[in-house]
Amino acid sequence: MSKEIGELKLPDDVRYTEDHEWAKDEGERCRAGVSDYAQDQLGEIVFVELPEAGATFDKGSEFGTLESVKAVSELYMPVSGEIVAVNDELADAPQLVNSDPYGQGWMVDIKPADPAEWEQLKSKQDYLEMLKGL
Repeated sequence: MSKEIGELKLPDDVRYTEDHEWAKDEGERCRAGVSDYAQDQLGEIVFVELPEAGATFDKGSEFGTLESVKAVSELYMPVSGEIVAVNDELADAPQLVNSDPYGQGWMVDIKPADPAEWEQLKSKQDYLEMLKGL
C-alpha cells in the first residue's frame, strides 16, 4: 500500500463493504464504486468492466471487474438491486477510479431492492477499524 491509513480519503457520507466498495444513499438510488483503499491497493487501473443498465444483482454478488497493471479484481454489489445507470466515462478514462474514486470514478447507480441493506454497511469508523486489522 502506498498510502498510510491516515492518508486515505474516506468520506463520512458513504458506507463501506468488507470488499472495499462504497455506497452513497441518494434517495431513490444508491451510487457505488470502490474505496480509496481499494484503488490504492490495485495501483494504476487500466480497464473497468461494468454491467448494462437494467441488470439486477443480489448484495455481495459480482457485478464487474477492475483491471490494474498489477491484478484483476472483482467488484461486488454493496446492496441488492437494479443497475439504473453506469459511468460510461470509465471506458475511456479508467484512471478516474484512481484520481477521484468517490466522484468522477463512481461506477454504478443502483435502485435498491431493500433500503435496509444500506444501513448494514460499515460506517467510516467501522471501515477504518477493519483496515487497521488488515
